[in-house]
Amino acid sequence: MSDTEFASDDVDSDEPEHFTLPLQALPDRLDKVLAGLLPQHSRNRLQTWIEQGHVRVDGVVGKIRTRVGPGAHIQVWPQQAPEDLAFTAEPVDFLVVAESEQWIVVNKPAGLVTHPGAGNWHGTLLNGLLYRYPELLQVARAGIVHRLDKDTSGLLVVARTAIAQTALVRQLQARTVKREYRALVHGVVRQSGRVDAPIGRDSRVPVRMSADRPIAPKVAITHYQVQAGGQCEQQPVTEIICHLETGRTHQIRVHLSWLKHPLLGDTLYGGRGLGGAQRQMLHAQALSFQDPLTAQWQAFTANLPADFELVREQIDWEAGA
Repeated sequence: MSDTEFASDDVDSDEPEHFTLPLQALPDRLDKVLAGLLPQHSRNRLQTWIEQGHVRVDGVVGKIRTRVGPGAHIQVWPQQAPEDLAFTAEPVDFLVVAESEQWIVVNKPAGLVTHPGAGNWHGTLLNGLLYRYPELLQVARAGIVHRLDKDTSGLLVVARTAIAQTALVRQLQARTVKREYRALVHGVVRQSGRVDAPIGRDSRVPVRMSADRPIAPKVAITHYQVQAGGQCEQQPVTEIICHLETGRTHQIRVHLSWLKHPLLGDTLYGGRGLGGAQRQMLHAQALSFQDPLTAQWQAFTANLPADFELVREQIDWEAGA
């Protein structure tokens, strides 16, 4: 065996990779030694492998701070990172409203993540799309051209071909895709209006977006129309319709919070669970776009989901609502 020998490059293999440290090596922590032996992997990933028992030193399961010296024999069982397995087909429950050879319109339930990401590498809409439509493996991001937040329900369009994906992305960029959302918000919204407030990452809370002190803000425009007002748990509530002119992350949630009218149930942006709301009361109820091949206008609607209707039923609406 040479001073440093690789037995296998396979991930998740039953056979480990073998390393023997040269006699002139200086003693150091196991994670630091591995970082030198496997520079293609991050220190965090290597530490995770150690903590999960996938690394042995002289036959003994190692610890991150295990001191490793000259002549030590190290065995490593590399593990695939969750993101490496993200684009896999998995059975996921969602409703297909309509489809053609070029596109699929989905009614996404609340609680379903649209696209794999940190903390949500499996069980997403993308995984479900690949399961139902295997040909989407040939399309970037499995055809997803826009997203809905995990706890927002409703309609989105998925491209079925690369040509359709390019066309739909261009429509989104040209702001010709029409998206309509129904929302329940705190407070009395007295008149319809337009919010033009750039949005970027919140400088204080990394998981939030912000229109107050945003990092790298981008143009964001939301139109809203008042539908009805009422009382819920002795608190004023307003139902509104929102139309997106742009499509920034959390855009409606941020803009309504910025107006001091956060969504019911949206605890990240100051909302409270009035009426039993367990998530933000936001539903993408209408979607329209031009067919990428025929240029004919396609329009779809989705009824309010049961949990949204249940919250509406807890509201004492004003006469005529």
